Amino acid sequence: MNNSVSNTARLLGAGLRALLVLTLVTGVIYPLLVTGVAQALFSNKANGSEIKADGKVVGSSLIGQAYNLPLKKGQETPDPDLRWFQGRPRNGLGTNSVNTQYSLILSGATNRSGDNEELIQWVKDAKAAVVKDNSTADYKVKPSEVPAEAVTSSGSGLDPDISPAYADLQVHRVADKNGLSAGQVQKLVDEHTEGRTLGFMGEPRVNVLELNIALKALVAKS
Repeated sequence: MNNSVSNTARLLGAGLRALLVLTLVTGVIYPLLVTGVAQALFSNKANGSEIKADGKVVGSSLIGQAYNLPLKKGQETPDPDLRWFQGRPRNGLGTNSVNTQYSLILSGATNRSGDNEELIQWVKDAKAAVVKDNSTADYKVKPSEVPAEAVTSSGSGLDPDISPAYADLQVHRVADKNGLSAGQVQKLVDEHTEGRTLGFMGEPRVNVLELNIALKALVAKS
């Protein structure tokens, strides 16, 4: 009987020691090591790929932001602030509770099939709005020039980038609204256009937040 109790006590002691060692290694030492390496070698990415402006963190290069006018009484979806470059559509196109203004709590797209009549109408309405909003007195946007991502929301609803084609399409409107020349604004777009990762992965892209920060600085100088 005593031997049995003694063996049980030894086993419990060994198990407890193993638990403490594993907790120390996997719960303390390993996380500290990984965190230290990340901070030393990839501090910006480890901290959320933060973007700063005027010495303050204004967002992340991985998460899109909305550039809208204040919501008017009776509106469900605010109007875009046309002084700024616009990202991909949010609210999943139309109004729904899946994706609300690049919300991190609720993200996602419409989850509708490509032949859904409601989705088709949303895309048609979005294209008409893009043509109307981006046409100026001396520059008219053609419906055929509107790229797909300008009228469709991304899978997450948090996409921070647009294609160079969509950024180019917005140049004349942004220039007109901010009292700048189209050449000045086009230069900003060109400077903020990133190529494919490692030259072959993904597509060329423009980060909307970074572009708008540069636009704000240009407007302040003008």
